[in-house]
Formats: sequence, C-alpha cells, structure tokens
Amino acid sequence: MKEKVFCNLYTSEGEQLSAQPWQDYPRPQMRRDSFFNLNGEWAFAVSKSEQAPQVFSKKILVPFAPQTLLSGVHRAVPEQAYLYYRRQFSLPQNFRKDRVILHFGAVDQIAAVWLNGSFLGEHKGGYEAFCFEITDLLQEENILLVRALDQLSCGVYPYGKQSANRGGMWYTPTSGIWQTVWLESVPQRYIKNLRFETEEKRVRIHAEGDLPNGEVQVRTPNGLLHTDLVDGMAELELPEPRLWSPEDPYLYECEITAGEDQVYSYFALRTLSVETVNDLARLCLNGKPYFFHGILDQGYWSDGLMTPADPSCYEKDILAMKELGFNMLRKHIKVEPEAFYYACDRLGMVVFQDMVNNSDYHFLRDTALPTVGLKRRSDRQLHRNPQSREAFLQGMRATVRQLQNHPSIFCWTIFNEGWGQFESDKAYDLLHELDATRWIDSTSGWFSGRKSDVQSEHVYFRPFRAKKTAKPLFLSEFGGYTLPVEGHLFNPAQSYGYRTFKSKQSYQDALITLYQKQIIPAVSRGLCATVYTQVSDVEDEINGLLTFDRRAKKVEAEAFAPIGEQLQNEIRT
Repeated sequence: MKEKVFCNLYTSEGEQLSAQPWQDYPRPQMRRDSFFNLNGEWAFAVSKSEQAPQVFSKKILVPFAPQTLLSGVHRAVPEQAYLYYRRQFSLPQNFRKDRVILHFGAVDQIAAVWLNGSFLGEHKGGYEAFCFEITDLLQEENILLVRALDQLSCGVYPYGKQSANRGGMWYTPTSGIWQTVWLESVPQRYIKNLRFETEEKRVRIHAEGDLPNGEVQVRTPNGLLHTDLVDGMAELELPEPRLWSPEDPYLYECEITAGEDQVYSYFALRTLSVETVNDLARLCLNGKPYFFHGILDQGYWSDGLMTPADPSCYEKDILAMKELGFNMLRKHIKVEPEAFYYACDRLGMVVFQDMVNNSDYHFLRDTALPTVGLKRRSDRQLHRNPQSREAFLQGMRATVRQLQNHPSIFCWTIFNEGWGQFESDKAYDLLHELDATRWIDSTSGWFSGRKSDVQSEHVYFRPFRAKKTAKPLFLSEFGGYTLPVEGHLFNPAQSYGYRTFKSKQSYQDALITLYQKQIIPAVSRGLCATVYTQVSDVEDEINGLLTFDRRAKKVEAEAFAPIGEQLQNEIRT
C-alpha cells in the first residue's frame, strides 16, 4: 500500500543537527568523569529474520528512530520486522579502569544485544534504561549489534500514544533505539545507584553496591558540609534549608566518594502534603496551599518524534511555558530521558508524571461513553491478561526507580481515561509502597476507584463546574482549542481538536475567557490544579500553544501570563 505523504517540518535545532547528536552526559544525577558516547551513524537493516543480515544496506543516525526525519531513514517499520543496528568502536586510551558498562537510554520495545559475537542479554519494555557489563568481551576493535522488535499490535508492553494506524490523538510509532547509547568505566567496587530521602531540613543518602566506606560533600548556600558514608549510608542536617519551588528551584549539589569511585549528583528539599484549609482539601507545597497551573506535555517533535534534535529543546519548551505563566507540566503517557527531568529540576517546572499505558484501547468504552457521562465502572475485570498486567506493573516499578530522585516530580498518574486500566486500588497500594512521598492520581479522567490522593476530572465538551469533594480537586485535562497555523501543519488535510479558531486573536481571547469564566472562579470551590491541553501541536492534533515544529506560538505572554498569578492569589485567599 502506498504511504501517505505528510509535510516535512524541521525544528530549528533539527536543521542544524550535528553528525554526533546528543553528546550531553545522559545521567545528570550520577555523573562520573568516565563517558564515551556511541551516538552517531550506525549501520542499519530491516529484516523478517531473527538472524542478523550479512549486509547492512542503510545508515541511521542514533538516537533517532527510523520513522523520523532526523534518523536519515524516515520510513515506516513493517509489523513483526526486526531492526538491526551495528556499530564499530574503539575505546580511547586510558578510558578503561576496572569495569566497563554499556548503557542504553531506551529501545522500543524488545532489545537483544551482542558484543563481538557474544550475546549480552535481552530487555523488554521501550521506556526505561538498561545496561550490561562488557569488561571481559572488549577487544581493541569492537562490534556492537542490537536487534529490536516493536510489537505494537500485541498490546503487552507499554506503548503510550504510538499507533500503527496513526491519526487523531494517536501518533506515528517510535521503534528501536530512541535514546542515547553510551559507555562508562568504573572501579571494581562502584556505586550502582543512588537514592535520596529528603525532609524539610534533612537528607539521607543511600548508595547501592558492594562499597567501601567513603565521604559525602554537599554544597549549600552557606558553604560545604561533609559527612561519612558508612555501609552505603549518609545523613545530613542542613541548617537554614532553602526549599525548592518553581519560584526558587534551588538544588544542593553533592559529591559522593566510595573507595576509588566518585560520582556527582544533586537533590532538593521540599515537602508535599494535603491539608484542609477553610474546609477545602488543598495540595500544599512546603506547608502552604499552591495552585498547580499545568499544561499537557506529550513530548513529541516534528522531526524526531519522541526524541528532540537536541536536549536543549526541553529547556526551550519549559521556558516557553514558564513565560506563559505555567508552573507544571503533565508528562503525558511517556517517560523522557533524564535530561528532561534535570531541566525541570533546575528551571523550576513541576512535573506530574504519567505511567505508560499498555493493553487494548476501545473508543466506545474508553472515550465515547465516559465523555457523555458514563464514568463509573468497576475495573476488577478489565484487561485481565496476566502478561500485560505484569508488564504494566513492571513498567511502573521501573519508572519510579529511574525517576524517584528528581525533585520536580510531584505526582504520579497510574491510569489515564481507562486505557489499560485494571484493579486501580491495588495499583495505588503498590505505587504508594514504592513511593509514599508524592501524590498519586490513580485514574485520570474517569473509572475512579476508592484509592487516589486527588479527585481527577477531564472536561472538554461542556463548561467546567467544580463540585466540592473530600479530596483535592484536579482538572487533569481540559481545553484543547485548535488554531491551524499555515506553513506549520504536519497534515493540512486533517486536523484534530475540540474547538477551532481561525485567527490568533480570537483563539487567545477564547483561551483567556475560559480561564476567567470557568477556572479562576472554581478555585474558591476546591480546585487545586489544572492541565490545559497542550504544549504543542502533534501531527494531526493542532491544539498546542506552540506549533509542532516549535517555530510559531499562538498566545502572547503579555496577555496570558497574568492568569497564573491570579490563580495563585485566589488559592491563597
């Protein structure tokens, strides 16, 4: 079947793409002085066979998926086809210490890896990092082989907004390698993972691994603090604590030494709570009611899909939304590279993080009927396949483990609009056991169970009217107004959104009116947080405040930014 042709839209960063993209250190919370980046041009082939081909006829630019413009391939991947990647490399002199670790940021969905003909292992799940020790297999010249299989149709592994039949709110798939591939060298005894537990004035540091005792050094506004690392544990009280907030995103930098290993990291101090204020349940930051003025962030770009041309693209999006007055991003149905969360940590952008859905989606059950009001349904018998249930929970565990140290993450969302939802109360208990320090939105939109820290609603096709609830009220999706911008449309023949405008002025006026007439008045009735749809256009979906290529904005900060201040003032009165 002949492929449809859509407009090729490049971001400004994509137009200036380097032959060696994504050279930033990929793990900001565990930095070492040892780093060898394997991004760049790899040999590439697509095959129906489980055996690697003898000839690799194409080239691909890693870390971009083959469906993207930036990859140099820009082709759909046939269902059940294997993607093969091959890369030759030699390590620099003096790089190798005792051990060498090979890291993958993410490969969608099932990855098998070989080095110099030896099988290293397999990883299932397309959104989390994984690694292999390769010390004993290294040679002077090395050949790395990766085989990836993307099984979207089976619905077992998390897939988010990807669809083989893209269109509307479903997007072109991202298959294979889509995050940085890199190497580091470590001593024989090394820190495998760090975990921070923080309170208002205290931090506990857990360094995992078979470690000798060592030292921790923390940089504070008043100078350096030192303490011992004993049995992988250290604890510090921080005088005159500087608490993290969107207005003052202060990060405590730290250096952790254990024997010959040394890593650099950071943490922040802040408290999250739910308090009753004037007979209303409120979300509180550092002990005070705070309004979370958020926007839906899908994390897609016109030329790289799930992978922007450069990590700096995250910072540009965050600063663009802060300029408009937003203080929170709902990271929607996607887990980003750590560069995104690091940017949120240091720039002061709160993140409400979704888990990535799997299992089947049914329009009538999951969208149409709930939209017209049929929002109550038991989820005990939904999505009963034990393999897909376990794959979802495994993805949830991996997400928390990978992101738990980022202070910008305030809330986890488990299920969105019933997509793949099952036994949400049990999922809440599991997630709360994994992380009791953050809020949990168990069921964003509808099909709510008993256990959730917020009352989460989606409202698109009717006026929003807040009703008093026992839990903090969270309007977790609304808006979705569309404005087509000529010259910046991926699919000029088709658009998707909830209310269409023809001019920038009418669009901006309607958006401001929506907040002034429906959102701001609801704060006095219990509304604590909102998520407007959305940061940018994505393919057919043209309801972004920015265009898909990030080259045009649809709202001016001078007109819209005061909304954020009004919301904050309202919740404090």
